[in-house]
Amino acid sequence: MHNILLVEDDDAIATVVSAALEDDGYSVTRCASILERDKALIGQSYSVMLTDVMLTDGDGIESLPEVSAAHPDMPIIILSAQNTLDTAVRATDTGAFEYFPKPFDLDELSRAVNQAVGTRAEQSPDTDEAGGGLPLVGRSQAMQGVYRMITRVLRNDLTVLVLGESGTGKELVAEAIHQLGHRKTGPFVAVNAAAIPSDLIESELFGHEKGAFTGAVAQSIGKFEQANGGTLFLDEIGDMPLDAQTRLLRALQSGKIRRVGGRQEIAIDVRIVAATNRDLKPMIAAGTFREDLFYRLNVVPIEIPPLRQRRDDIEALAKHFLKVATEEGLPARQIDAAALNILKDQNWPGNVRELRNTMFRLIVMARDDVIEADSVAAIIEDMGKAVSAITEHGFGQTLYLWLEQESPSPGTVYHAATSAFEKPLFEWALTQTGGNQLKAAQLLGINRNTLRKRITELKLIADDYGR
Repeated sequence: MHNILLVEDDDAIATVVSAALEDDGYSVTRCASILERDKALIGQSYSVMLTDVMLTDGDGIESLPEVSAAHPDMPIIILSAQNTLDTAVRATDTGAFEYFPKPFDLDELSRAVNQAVGTRAEQSPDTDEAGGGLPLVGRSQAMQGVYRMITRVLRNDLTVLVLGESGTGKELVAEAIHQLGHRKTGPFVAVNAAAIPSDLIESELFGHEKGAFTGAVAQSIGKFEQANGGTLFLDEIGDMPLDAQTRLLRALQSGKIRRVGGRQEIAIDVRIVAATNRDLKPMIAAGTFREDLFYRLNVVPIEIPPLRQRRDDIEALAKHFLKVATEEGLPARQIDAAALNILKDQNWPGNVRELRNTMFRLIVMARDDVIEADSVAAIIEDMGKAVSAITEHGFGQTLYLWLEQESPSPGTVYHAATSAFEKPLFEWALTQTGGNQLKAAQLLGINRNTLRKRITELKLIADDYGR
């Protein structure tokens, strides 16, 4: 019979876990402190150890490297109510077999114990500190799966595809993977495929040689070479043109790139993290996104929940943005409970980005040091009026709202806005003309070949607009 050591000071949790493991045929030894744990490990062999983090006499993670060194063949599973990314990273850095935030699924825990018993986990404690300033905020159950997935890719170079709605924090996940991983000393380079004109994206990614095209007056180093030794974050990968997709796939397969207009192949050493707010599978079926590229990118998918599915995090996020605002030179503010409750009741279609912008607006508009419910209610009402004004007053209001919610980076505003608004414009024209491209081009006042080219680049299917 396999012996399991359970280090847990919550008697209710210890009883439930013990009963489940005993039902699976294991013998369970229970203790509630680090001191009792160390005594139990003397002269006794255990197949697996399960340990809480906050114990009666200290932090259950801090001394785990010594435990692993003394018992290198004993897998360790960590349980924790301190459900932060920092805790997940610390758990992974000890070489733990698995990490479970509380509350956890008992069946999943049982499966993990069975797997741990059936393997000889290679423990390799890493003494690197996780450090402060982690980019992700929130302890909700919805974010725990995100944290666990992040910790699983920190010690390898597997390609990650981050999925989620606009404003959920996909780039923050990429930054966390970079900052906490073994490439943290290298560069982190981000590129937004939707914000770059289609005829320039290959040059942006791979660079170009002097004279490669009109305007190429000097050699230019692309994002791949800039990210060498670090991480390349490809945001809005679903908006990448097919030609660029083909070259990207070739680069990922070979580990080499060729600058536009160049002949020499250049070896690159980058970790790829891609992201999209689009569903790529229908695009694959429509032939607008390469299936082989999808499988090359989708090695480890991480899906970010929208803010409406993690309302428990709104308070922590709001207070975090108050702190960030102070660091950026805005007045120091606090927020009361009633105001927080109003924030929690909103759906936040713009997700965390929208909440951030709202908090900054509240800070600027607030007359007192404490933001109260009336101030939040007024801002929320103004936001509702702005949405109504889109219909009433047209394009200008739409543009202002889009700029407020998306906050495009300096230097990308024009191309980002053009990309965002050109697609629905063409969709409208095709709908008005029943999918007839000649009539749509005439309606728009552009050349038919230009329309056809943009339909392909924007991944539109003209037949979908037929009547």
